[in-house]
Parts: sequence; C-alpha cells; structure tokens
Amino acid sequence: MTTWPIRRDEQGRESVAAGIGERLRSPVAPYYLLLTATGLLVSIGLVMVLSASSVGSYQSSGNSYKVFLNQLMFAGMGIVLGLIASRIPVRVWKWLAPWGMLGAIGLQALVFSPLGTDFQGNRNWISLAGFTLQPSEFGKVALVVFGAAVLTKKRKVLGRISHVLIPFVFPGAFLLIGLVLAGHDLGTVLILVAITGGMMFGAGVQARYFVAVAGLAAAGAAYMAVGSANRMERIQAWIGNICVNPDVQGCFQKVHAEYALADGGWWGLGLGGSKEKWGLLPEPHNDFILAIIGEELGLPGTLTVMLLFVVIAYACYRIVVTSTDFFVRIAAVGIMVWLVAQAMLNIGSVIGMLPIIGVPLPLVSSGGSALIAALIGMGILLSLARSLPGAKASLGSKPSLLRRTLAVVPAPRLRRR
Repeated sequence: MTTWPIRRDEQGRESVAAGIGERLRSPVAPYYLLLTATGLLVSIGLVMVLSASSVGSYQSSGNSYKVFLNQLMFAGMGIVLGLIASRIPVRVWKWLAPWGMLGAIGLQALVFSPLGTDFQGNRNWISLAGFTLQPSEFGKVALVVFGAAVLTKKRKVLGRISHVLIPFVFPGAFLLIGLVLAGHDLGTVLILVAITGGMMFGAGVQARYFVAVAGLAAAGAAYMAVGSANRMERIQAWIGNICVNPDVQGCFQKVHAEYALADGGWWGLGLGGSKEKWGLLPEPHNDFILAIIGEELGLPGTLTVMLLFVVIAYACYRIVVTSTDFFVRIAAVGIMVWLVAQAMLNIGSVIGMLPIIGVPLPLVSSGGSALIAALIGMGILLSLARSLPGAKASLGSKPSLLRRTLAVVPAPRLRRR
C-alpha cells in the first residue's frame, strides 16, 4: 500500500504537500523523476504504436505486429544504450564531445552518398543491410555534448562574440545543420537551431547576439518554406480557410487529426477503438500518434503525455539549479530544449496550433533512430542527475533491484552428511 510522505508545518499540523515538497527537493529527485517519466512515456508509446499501426501493418505485410515488434526491438536497444550512457561519468562525456561531433557530421554526410535514401522529399536517411538510420537524430545528442564541453571551456570569455561562435556555432553546429538543411528536413533543422540557441542562452550569452541569430534562422526557415510547394500547402492549411473540404491537398492530415481528437472527446473510445487509424489518418503511429492517443484514451491520455514532458522539464530545471558543474548545467539545458521543443512542435501540429512540421513525439512515436537517440539523451540526463551533490552517495547507499530481489529469496539449505 502506498503511503504519502507526511511532514508537520510550523503550527505542528501534518501536511502531505510539505512532505511531497521535501521529496521533490531531495538530491535524488531529478534522477527518479527522469527514470519514471521515461519508463511511462516509452510504455505508453509501445502500447499506442501497437494499437495505431496494427491496421496499416496488416494491410502492408499481413502481420498486425510488424511495426510494433520493430519498435519493441528498438526500445530494447535504446534502453540498453541509455543505461550504459547513464553510467558514463561526466568527465568521460567531456572527453567524448569532439569525437562525437566529428562522427555525427561524418554520418550525416553519408546521406548524400549511395547509402542515402529519400522519403517524402527529404534526404535524411541511410539504408544499410535492410535497416534505415536517421543520422540527424544522433546529431542532436552530439550537438548537446559538444556544445556543453565547448561553452564550459570558454565560460570566462563568452562576453566576446568570437568565442561564442567558434567552434560551437561555426564550424560545429553550422556544418551539422547545413547538412540536414541540404537534405530538406526543416523540422529537424528547427530542433537543432533551438538546441544551439537554448544552450547559448543557458550559458549566459548576451541577449543582443540572439537577435541576429533569430533573424537568420527566420530567414532560412522562410526560404525553405517558400521553396517547397508541400510546405506552403501546410502553412496555407494552417493560417488559411481552405480546409472546409478535408480532401484539399495539405488539409487531409490536419482535418483528420482534429476528427480523431473530436471523436475521442473527454474519455476516449477505448484502447483499440480508433476509427481514424483505419486508413483515414496518415502516419497514425508516427507523427500523429497523439491524435490516436486522444481518440482512444481521451483527454486524460493526452494530458498524461503532456504532464510527463513537464516532469522531464522540471527534473532538468532541478539539475540546472542544483549542479555546481557548468558542463552539467548546459548539457541539461540542451537536452531539455531538445525534448520539450520537439514535443511542443509535434503537439502543436496535431492540435492545429502550428503548421504540420513533421517531427515525431519523443519517446512515444514509432521510429527506431528517434527512439534510440532520445533514450541515449535520457541516459545522459540520468548521468548528470547522478553527479548532483549528495545524489551519488544517496543512490550508492541503496541496494540495487537485484539485491532487493535476492534478499527475499530463501537461501538453499545445505544437506548435512
């Protein structure tokens, strides 16, 4: 039976809220909050990928579980890599930073080799041995670690623009973002730009420098949008009044996502009860999985997913304000901006507050590269949380799950001769 932590206030009265507040201020709170939120989001994602993809998977392959089994395999790989990342000390991440960035840029450049493949007008994938890999997802991890290491070394000279830009922005972020931009993946470019700007802001770079960077980013995004008929149709569907007929080009996904949320109403149609996944809503298990969550699980389902991202953001905030290591603080900012900004773009696209940008919902949507990269990012956050003052000692004093399990197993009796 669960017992709520109870503390007494100044008047001696028992207060559950005070007990919960004390737990949240604990040095190990960020670690357990991140662990819990990650586990719940991945679990919800697996269940909803199975539900949302079953119909389309059966139609394409005759196996309702094909997409789900692939996602389950990627989740297992991501969890293993995330656990390894969580045990890597902060000093090792600092050492790996430049090599990881070089590897990410080299991997991204391979999309323009014979190994690269196109999908819906974007060239951002590598096909190898029957599997496809999206290098830009792992570029997000590399950009965070590289940026944190560089900004930490240049902490005392960040008041000078040359030290702010070199080598974090140029050539590091510039080359990575440029390669992704050359592949016409605007959604990923927006996330990479947000990570770069967020880490610079977290490092205390003067605000006036962001005006020029924001102007260049806006001009680049506008150029990419105007140069693509597909993107212009999505923008017109968002700000215009052309979606009275859902069959109009650019409106189909937007309108059917709204249909799914409307059909779900307050409490949903029940798990597996979605109508839109029957060939009506494109990408129901990927970019628009939140619409299926809303249709089947209703408002409580969508709010639960959003709340879990708020929990991740709060845990990152606690790492930033608690840690005394500048690298830890900037890396936590970078991963927080990555996951929260991507979640906001995805959710905004699904509910119609933003144009359809084409980014998955982190830890929930189908997609092997995105899931594995996000779990590695969460593993890095766990490593950062373990480095907080008092956290390592507290976590080390508690027995592991294996030891707690073996403690309740009776020991075998030795037979007397």
